[in-house]
Amino acid sequence: MGNHIHKYDMGVIGNCSYLAYINKQADVVWMCLPRFDSPFLFGSLLDKNRGGVFSVTPFHPVSGSNQYYLKNTNILITEFTTASGRFRITDFAPRFYQYDRYFRPQMLIRKIEPISGQPAITVHCKPVGDYGAIEPEVVMGSSHIRYMHLSSSVRLTSNIPLLYILENTPVLLNETKYLVLTYGPPLEASLTETCEIFLEKTKQYWMQWVKGTSITNMYQEPIIRSALVLKLHQYEDTGGIIASGTTSLPEFDNSTRNWDYRYCWLRDTYFTLTAFNSVGHFDELEKYFHFIQNIVMQEKRFLQPLYTITGSTEITERELPLDGYRGNTPVRIGNAAYLQKQYDVYGLVLASLLPLFTDKRLDYESHIRKSHIVNHLLDCIDHVIDKPDAGIWEFRGREQHHCYTFLCHWVGSKTALKIADVLNNHDLAAKATSLIEKSASLIEQCYNPQIGAYTQAIGSTDLDASTLQLILLQYLDPHSEKAASHLAVLEKQLGFESGLFHRYIHKDDFGVPQTTFLACAYWYVEALACVGRLDDAIKAFDNLLAFSNHLGLLSEHVDHHGGQWGNFPQTYSHVGLMNAAYQISRSLNNQSYL
Repeated sequence: MGNHIHKYDMGVIGNCSYLAYINKQADVVWMCLPRFDSPFLFGSLLDKNRGGVFSVTPFHPVSGSNQYYLKNTNILITEFTTASGRFRITDFAPRFYQYDRYFRPQMLIRKIEPISGQPAITVHCKPVGDYGAIEPEVVMGSSHIRYMHLSSSVRLTSNIPLLYILENTPVLLNETKYLVLTYGPPLEASLTETCEIFLEKTKQYWMQWVKGTSITNMYQEPIIRSALVLKLHQYEDTGGIIASGTTSLPEFDNSTRNWDYRYCWLRDTYFTLTAFNSVGHFDELEKYFHFIQNIVMQEKRFLQPLYTITGSTEITERELPLDGYRGNTPVRIGNAAYLQKQYDVYGLVLASLLPLFTDKRLDYESHIRKSHIVNHLLDCIDHVIDKPDAGIWEFRGREQHHCYTFLCHWVGSKTALKIADVLNNHDLAAKATSLIEKSASLIEQCYNPQIGAYTQAIGSTDLDASTLQLILLQYLDPHSEKAASHLAVLEKQLGFESGLFHRYIHKDDFGVPQTTFLACAYWYVEALACVGRLDDAIKAFDNLLAFSNHLGLLSEHVDHHGGQWGNFPQTYSHVGLMNAAYQISRSLNNQSYL
């Protein structure tokens, strides 16, 4: 693929406390501490001048470089071949089990080792505070550099002469060098020994985690990488999973569609839990359940579309005076979508709770105490069932009676009926049955017989990829004429031969969208597998693999040339990949049993 195709040339590392993004030049271009949604310490991704810097740069001309993950881990390696020799940088965030809990310090370790010849490097480290507004005072200690006046104690500990780092003087790599950046508690122990032990233990942790992942016999590598990405985006402390670790990476160039995705969208819950369930990671599943339950219990009335990783409701949106990614402004932090009415959330949260009542592997106390959550969510659906909302795509300028929202009411009510059967609760069953019928009649009002498909909303002729979920969530019988016709109409209008898929093609608050939405492409693959078009599903899935970057990481949006756009990596895209792969595998198994 040519150089003109826009790909994100960076990988992400983390330890479920923080994330760091490192590009192919081994610069740390994005790193927020102490939590995913904190201001960045390094943010050159969004502003080369105000974003701070943490680089390890070859001193001599580079003739080749390579970046890859250590197999089955979130440890990132960048190798350089230069005129004077070869060397390797290993970047990782320590994470391993000790003293009955996971050790995940706010610490970035960079190991720089010579491979051959006599390579030389320069190291430059200058973190910033408050999104570039604060430049620290730099103080040299005995074996570390301190960066003062930031939100906590920030130190760089190294066996490279500190003055060389402060003055960007070239250093000959005659032995392995280490850089340890700490936020909060500094590194007091032996540098070399600690780095090597932490590296080995972190490597073992990730490899064991992957060994505990149940996967299909197809698409194993993309499923493993997607599971590792998903794990990185779960905040250990609360169990919340963010949509992405970045903000304001545009949906396409000069689109002004630049949003902050460092929050937890409740609508993603059901699909994310399905993916974790498929790979058999119950710790993550249970943590996420707790996170959702805490929110539902605290919200006495209605749910917001999104929350912070601590379940906080305030996500005020504002713009920052930064240059933006490739000059794309505005740079936004916070997300005003939290104020919107998005009613699909109730049904999807309800659907995600089903395993609490039916999965014998999940060890939960009395179901009866849980049933009040089911009742509450069902009451919410009852209250909003025929009200217009901003919908799954968070339209800022209009509210409609969205087909997808009605589908989520239907799915939530079906789930409540299943739970009512488990609990033998006749009142709950009666309420759920009535809402199933009501939501189904609203969905049918979105059907347009002239078009032969369900449209985005009642009275609208616009098509919407979210209605693919009518097939995936089994509202439509996948083997019915209606499902086949609906899918054919959608793929003709919104799809591409490559398998890429538009969310919609009509004008919205910001004009006409120019990029496709990767999660929708995976829904399309899943729908193809569901309706029995397995060869088409496999072909589309294989094509979509080309739209990852060099490390197998997926963006949110893809342009018509295969370029990556939007926040990155996008958990929704990786969840889509996992769920599509499992659907293909299930369909193949069913076929082989026939």
